[in-house]
Amino acid sequence: MSILNPYISFKSNAREAMEFYQSVFGGTLDVSVFGDIPGMAQDPAENDLVMHAQLTTADGFTLMGSDTPERMPYSAPTGISLSISGDDEAKLEGFWNALAVGGEVTMPLDTPPWGGKFGMLNDRFGIGWMVSVNAAPAA
Repeated sequence: MSILNPYISFKSNAREAMEFYQSVFGGTLDVSVFGDIPGMAQDPAENDLVMHAQLTTADGFTLMGSDTPERMPYSAPTGISLSISGDDEAKLEGFWNALAVGGEVTMPLDTPPWGGKFGMLNDRFGIGWMVSVNAAPAA
C-alpha cells in the first residue's frame, strides 16, 4: 500500500499553521523542532523552528509541514490546492468555515452546475483549499 500525504513548507510559522489545522480537523499533532537533534540547527535562533510536524486525524487525513531555515531557499506554495470532499455536508461546511477564518474565499461554497456544493479559498497561511460536498445520487 502507498499513501500520498501533503507536506507544506512554511517560512517560520509552521507550528502556528499546524496547530490551526488541528483546530480545524481535530486529530493528533506531533511536532519536532530543529533544536531536538543536536547540531541540526546551524543557527541557534532556529532551534524552535519546526523540523517536522504531522497531523493525523480520525477522518484519515495526514497533513505534514515544516519551517524552512534561513540557509535554504523558500518559495511560498503556489499553483496547488488541497481538496477535501465527501458526503457529510455538515462536517465539510464546518471545515470550510474554519479554514475561511482570516483567509480569502475565492469561490463561495455554493451549488455548482454539477450539484452538491463546491468552494475554493486561501487560508490565512496562503494555502489553497477546495471543499466539495458530493451531489446526492439521482433517484
